[in-house]
Amino acid sequence: MIFSEQWLREWVNPSLSSEMLAEQLTMAGLEVDAITPVAGSFEGVVVAEIVSAEQHPDADKLRVCTVNAGDKTVQIVCGAPNARVGLKAPLARLGAVLPGNFKIKKAKLRGLDSQGMLCAAAELSLSEEKDGLLELAPDAPVGQDLRDYLALNDVTLELGLTPNRADCLGIAGIARDVAVLNQLMACEPAVEPIQPTIDTTFSIEVTASAQCPRYLGRVIENVDLTATTPLYMVERLRRSGLRTIDPVVDVTNYVMLEMGQPLHAFDLDTLSGGILVRESMPDESMTLLDGSEIALTEGALVIADHQRPLALAGIMGGANSGVTAETRSIFLESAFFTPALIAGRARGYGLHTDASHRYERGVDWQLQRRAIERATELLLTVTGGSAGAVTEVVSPEDLPSQSTLVLRAERIERVLGLAMPEDEVTRILQGLGFTVTFDGSSSWSCVAPSWRFDMSQEVDLIEELARVHGYNRLPSSHIEAKLQITPVSEARRSLRTLRQGLVARGFQEAITFSFVAPEQQAVFWPETAAVKVKNPISSEMSEMRLGLLTGLAGAVAHNVKRQNSRVRLFETGNRFTQGQPYSEQVMLGIAMSGAKASENWADDSSRVDFFDMKGEIEQILTGTEVTFTTSCHAGLHDGQTADIRLNGSMIGYLGTVHPQAAKLLDIPANTVFAELDLNAVRQGRVPSYEDISRFPETRRDIAVVVRRELEVGEVLRAVRDVAGPGLADLNLFDIYTGSGVSDDQKSVALGLTFRDRSRTLDDEEVSAIVNQVIDFLKENFDAELRA
Repeated sequence: MIFSEQWLREWVNPSLSSEMLAEQLTMAGLEVDAITPVAGSFEGVVVAEIVSAEQHPDADKLRVCTVNAGDKTVQIVCGAPNARVGLKAPLARLGAVLPGNFKIKKAKLRGLDSQGMLCAAAELSLSEEKDGLLELAPDAPVGQDLRDYLALNDVTLELGLTPNRADCLGIAGIARDVAVLNQLMACEPAVEPIQPTIDTTFSIEVTASAQCPRYLGRVIENVDLTATTPLYMVERLRRSGLRTIDPVVDVTNYVMLEMGQPLHAFDLDTLSGGILVRESMPDESMTLLDGSEIALTEGALVIADHQRPLALAGIMGGANSGVTAETRSIFLESAFFTPALIAGRARGYGLHTDASHRYERGVDWQLQRRAIERATELLLTVTGGSAGAVTEVVSPEDLPSQSTLVLRAERIERVLGLAMPEDEVTRILQGLGFTVTFDGSSSWSCVAPSWRFDMSQEVDLIEELARVHGYNRLPSSHIEAKLQITPVSEARRSLRTLRQGLVARGFQEAITFSFVAPEQQAVFWPETAAVKVKNPISSEMSEMRLGLLTGLAGAVAHNVKRQNSRVRLFETGNRFTQGQPYSEQVMLGIAMSGAKASENWADDSSRVDFFDMKGEIEQILTGTEVTFTTSCHAGLHDGQTADIRLNGSMIGYLGTVHPQAAKLLDIPANTVFAELDLNAVRQGRVPSYEDISRFPETRRDIAVVVRRELEVGEVLRAVRDVAGPGLADLNLFDIYTGSGVSDDQKSVALGLTFRDRSRTLDDEEVSAIVNQVIDFLKENFDAELRA
């Protein structure tokens, strides 16, 4: 928000310099990013009128002008294309000093004397315009100092407003804060309802009341768009960064800067039937005021008549209904659009306008009638004409509600560290527009004004008190808190320990967005409905992630493209699934791609595979009863995917990316992913001490031939169950397929280690247990002992 300091001081004029005012605003949360003079430093420049303009006898592009400077007439040789008889423009007289310490002296141009210089706006540092002389109003007083005439002893302040302070996107909101900060009254212009002088109205119908709860319109006939916009208005618009266009557009822009309410005017003669506020129809398009043609997206809110769309609601008007120099009757609109439902619409079309900037953040929903009355008053003054009655369509149930917040004195003192007097609390909040009722002892009931959409809890009120009272005036004190240590189970591993363990094993932690692209998410969850983002930054970030794999896949691709041949990443974060309104689950995601180990002389260059990831999962879940069962998951290879089960319950899955998915995601085909429930991973088991046995171990190796499709995990579980407590260790050391084994079978070699804590086991006992294991495998899995 850029505004003129002089304009603000017409509303409220504290006894502060420009620098002190900027400091005060910044400390109150309205950060001033820049203080800029509205014009360069110059002197000796006056308002002058060209009395005659003749072609220079020796130069095609120069004119010899006779200029009335007020006290005398001088000859000026000028090359500006718009130099003409009757034009009033700035004249730098002899001896004048222009920006850059450029002094005006008597000179000869192609043999003719030039006693000064007629100036363009750029030469006075008023703007970047340098193609012609700065044209002043026809009624500009000849001979008056230009700085006085244009009131150039002024600066502009540029505010870097946070999104919650949309109420300060107008002079009225800024003046309100300045008045409260300095304990002054703001002098707001009086706005009286304009009595209709014609009976003409234009019908309004709103079919999308949730998006547009309030819409007002008024017909104004016999306007004169050849009229000149008043100098004060032109200058205030210029100093706010807006150029003057025509009286109607200038007035609507002026009211927007003054009150914060965007307005729009249609050429009434181009409208048909009536105004219809509706959602767009299929395959509908329109041409905007900037000349661009857009295809309207589904559900886009438009202002239309009975034939075509006229404007993109809250963003920009259409080219076919805008006012022109030939316009004689206008339809003036003033509306409130629900911020949450209109946010992001402009970005979807690649647009950002002053109107969309305000509507997305929230416009005062009780301001529309006052704004249209103010604009009508200014239009009738500038362009003349006759105004009809205001037509209003409102849906009360769709308008924002004003809830009552309770503010406690004890809470103020606890948060701010000082006991604020009751009268100061009331003064500050009432000055900011709150309706305040004090209970007589220790609390206030506060209703937020209609222009504050960010007041939802008690601490918001305390923040208002703090910024107006002054952050630099708050006392410094030691933080005191009654802390109670929450007991944590010894079996539960900390997240920090888990992260450190993964880093120690060569992984790096990744942090990816919770917002993902729908087409990338569909690779892993093609049939699962995701939580949609209401106001996405872009279409690539329009869904909440259903798991961590999408972000990790992007991180893998990012690293591989930068010649990282070995990628090992992990991430902890939430996944989001649909619910009421949605549910979150904390997950651990792991990705491995490329070489197993960093390049060195001792290790081979083999690539990671499913079993490397399985080993990492077993390492993470050391000390627990973790098992893996074959499964399927979209985006992962059917033959290399497994569910991860802990104590019989599924806690996650792992798998190698499917070749087609790898191509879509632009990642290596040997990339392996895993995703686990983080809470389950952290729930470990308290270690218990056991004495080291003094008795020797006995190992027996067996090799059994089983069906090729049989999961080895089932064999291992069966062996553990049958062997009983005497089995100290079970090791799978070989799986063989090939010569000597039929094509539909495989050989599984197991090492069984036996030990008893109380005695030495003899060969007969060990052989008996091994025979029981072999018999069980034969009976249940059709296994054969391999010679």
